Amino acid sequence: MVKIKRLKPAAQIPRYEYPDDSGADIYAIEECTLQPLERKAIPTGLCAEVPVGFELQVRPKSGLALESGITVLNTPGTIDSGYRGEIKVILINLGSESYQIRKGQKIAQLVAAPVVRVDFREVERLSESGRGIGGFGSTSGG
Repeated sequence: MVKIKRLKPAAQIPRYEYPDDSGADIYAIEECTLQPLERKAIPTGLCAEVPVGFELQVRPKSGLALESGITVLNTPGTIDSGYRGEIKVILINLGSESYQIRKGQKIAQLVAAPVVRVDFREVERLSESGRGIGGFGSTSGG
């Protein structure tokens, strides 16, 4: 369970559109315009208490991305279990025209995910692998 608190009366509690959805829609609480290549932190009017051992990932809405070029800039955004501030969604307009965000519009989705913590340990040498030091594009065959 994730506890959600409304900071503003216009805020809408995240909800799943269909029973088998992995992402719950979140909504803008105010209107704004995004010009091409402009980015803004869009307020949702919500804050959350995420259980320790989990995070909420803020992900784009595929329809907004495909139809208008609107996406979440830091995909996926992370809401850590210790964060209690307002959830804001960093949107960017990658389209060629300005885009009007409406109050109450679905702007992103939240996906709950387990957090795995590892020990980062400095070593003098790493084990060999099939890929080795091959970087970007090293598995494309070209």
